[in-house]
Amino acid sequence: MSLAISFHRTARAEFIEASAWYENKRQGLALEFIAEIERCVSLAAEHPYQYAIAHKDIRRIVANRFPYSVYFRVEEWRIVILAIFHGKRDPVIWRYRV
Repeated sequence: MSLAISFHRTARAEFIEASAWYENKRQGLALEFIAEIERCVSLAAEHPYQYAIAHKDIRRIVANRFPYSVYFRVEEWRIVILAIFHGKRDPVIWRYRV
């Protein structure tokens, strides 16, 4: 059973911003990035407890090929995506979204 997915507004903005950055790097690269992040989000919704806790009750799934991680919280009927976060950014930033 797959849980419903909800995005924190800042996570959605990060996702859009990163996608635009990749599209500016190379035409079509944004589609590859989007597909990989969507794969991560789907896996998190299907098997949320499979992923390690990154901070308190927040879990993390690392993207393949791109230096991004998806941070999420598991709730009773859904997962909440808190951040689509580049690996070189300070993780303290997304921790304030809890």
